[in-house]
Amino acid sequence: MTADSPSPGRLDRALTSLCGLAVGDALGSQFFVPANYPLLKRRELPAGSWRWTDDTEMACSVVAVLAAHQRIDQDALARSFAEHHDFDRGYGPAVNRLLRLVREGSDWRELAAALFNGQGSWGNGAAMRIAPLGAWYADDPEQATHQAEISAYPTHQHREAVVGAMAVAAAAALAAGPGGPPSAEALLDGVIALVPKSAVGAGLRRARDMLDYGDAGTVAAVLGCGRRTSAHDTVPFALWSAARSLGDYETAFWTTAQVGGDVDTTCAIVGGVLAAGKAGTPPTEWVERTEILPEWVRAPV
Repeated sequence: MTADSPSPGRLDRALTSLCGLAVGDALGSQFFVPANYPLLKRRELPAGSWRWTDDTEMACSVVAVLAAHQRIDQDALARSFAEHHDFDRGYGPAVNRLLRLVREGSDWRELAAALFNGQGSWGNGAAMRIAPLGAWYADDPEQATHQAEISAYPTHQHREAVVGAMAVAAAAALAAGPGGPPSAEALLDGVIALVPKSAVGAGLRRARDMLDYGDAGTVAAVLGCGRRTSAHDTVPFALWSAARSLGDYETAFWTTAQVGGDVDTTCAIVGGVLAAGKAGTPPTEWVERTEILPEWVRAPV
């Protein structure tokens, strides 16, 4: 193994989390259309194969950069995002334009900083792709949050988007820890302790207080479920759902999906966090029906 070769354990954990993220994303995207809501209420799987979205495509770049560099290299990450950008995967218009311009030679630093009148994007895109990084750093949750922060900036520079990514990475690292999945309370307490003061952090504290609520719809009404596609409208509910069902991927998926909202993204976050702890991997049938991951995930970046 060379100095630049990934630890097999780290890469395996990241790939396992990536698989869980992709299944959540691909299956969740089948329920994005409101007409599918009655089907979801009956917990019936849609026919055919399931195609993943931008959530998975960007997460693949995160894993590829970690495999190549053993850490987040922002330039390599921005380049991978741009080179593998598939317009038809459901990217938001701002990121579509940013990645096109990066591909044409523009500086991601200037582009990301200029979004939304210089505030940067507070969307959930940095959070949706980051669970495999948390799995990679299962032995060091503090480093997971640091590297997640670094990973957000090529596309999302608003504080809330950055903290959202940090929170999801922390959750995945804690779920993948050597002691096995923590309790729901311990997971959220651990995440809250690792993220700075923010709207995302406030939402996580509310989520911690609502762990004994059995109705996901009520919780989503308080925390949000991604309908506004902001980090603070997405991450607290997703981590509430993940915390309540660590070790049970199927239950976590349906709990998350039933409330609607940005279903592919909330389910991608939940799927990546649960699969980071190998007791929470998705059902084999679901994996088999999900579009396979691209070969370039393991290629040098």
